Amino acid sequence: TSSHTRVGILNNPSSKIKEDNTAIARGILAAFLTQNNNNNLKSFLSKLIKEETAKSIASGTKIVKFLIPGMDGFFFEKKYNTLGLDLIKTHQMFCQEVLKLLPGQMAVISNGR
Repeated sequence: TSSHTRVGILNNPSSKIKEDNTAIARGILAAFLTQNNNNNLKSFLSKLIKEETAKSIASGTKIVKFLIPGMDGFFFEKKYNTLGLDLIKTHQMFCQEVLKLLPGQMAVISNGR
């Protein structure tokens, strides 16, 4: 958030929601919920959304390996490990029931102040 822009993320997966296929989504949510430094958050998210990072996490690399220096790793890891799949399922339901998106469909929603 800034005086000019606010960003939020809603997950709308196209496949069955499981722990092993939601690592990046849970990492993004955990970062948003635990990090106060916007620069660290932006750097971490930029690193996390790279294809090579996704492949590395899919092959078993722990997400904490990708933390940026200065991030609060303790709170991030605690939130990441306790963030259940219900939140992602709630996002999915909202996207499909309220926003009328198809599974996996992406959208940008804007609401000015």
